[in-house]
Amino acid sequence: MAKLTQRVADRISAALRKFQPILDAAKARDINESDTVVIVTDMLQYVLGYDKYTEITSEFQIRCTYCDLAIKLDGRLALLIEVKAIGLTLKDNHVKQATDYAANQGCEWVLLTNGVHWQAYKISFGKPIANELVLDLNLSEMNPKKAADLEQVWLLSKEGLQKSGLSDYQAMREALSRFSLAALLLSESVVDVLRRELRRITPDARIEEDAIRAVLTTEVLKREVLEGERAESARRLV
Repeated sequence: MAKLTQRVADRISAALRKFQPILDAAKARDINESDTVVIVTDMLQYVLGYDKYTEITSEFQIRCTYCDLAIKLDGRLALLIEVKAIGLTLKDNHVKQATDYAANQGCEWVLLTNGVHWQAYKISFGKPIANELVLDLNLSEMNPKKAADLEQVWLLSKEGLQKSGLSDYQAMREALSRFSLAALLLSESVVDVLRRELRRITPDARIEEDAIRAVLTTEVLKREVLEGERAESARRLV
């Protein structure tokens, strides 16, 4: 990922080496949520590059309740963070409340973490409000010397947010989704290529595009990639 500079890569690498044993020790002690928040706040600063005093806000108030942490960049709410105790397994229902918070504030991204696992969710402001898991990292298992691992962590960093790293990564995932690939397979241009290739290998057979689409939809592709909101969205994209 060209956007990851050597300076930022060095910072992430050094900070991972520092915090991995801290996370392992904290998990062994099964520390509570409040103590996990302390570690997460330090990681936001030293690993991900956010300024603790100007960009990280604790107990961010939304209406009559609070989200554990929030990131503000240039005065704009960029990320809401829900923290769970380090020994707790992250579950889908844990992000629901933060999703509601984000929708209320018009914030596109929610981060759910227990210090070890970090999950980034993209919020869709439709009816109903929805979230999509875009990134799921285990920082205890990240290799500080491996460029691909550093690039993944960079997506959550201050520099990553400023350069739309998460949004670009989500767009790439969407383009490579099974829904997009299914829509492409059924598109006029791809079906036309298939028809020409089939005629090349079976010159005596008369094969039409409708017959190819029928086989693709009934025998090759699963129904789950052809029906529903994501399938329709992929068709519009194609």
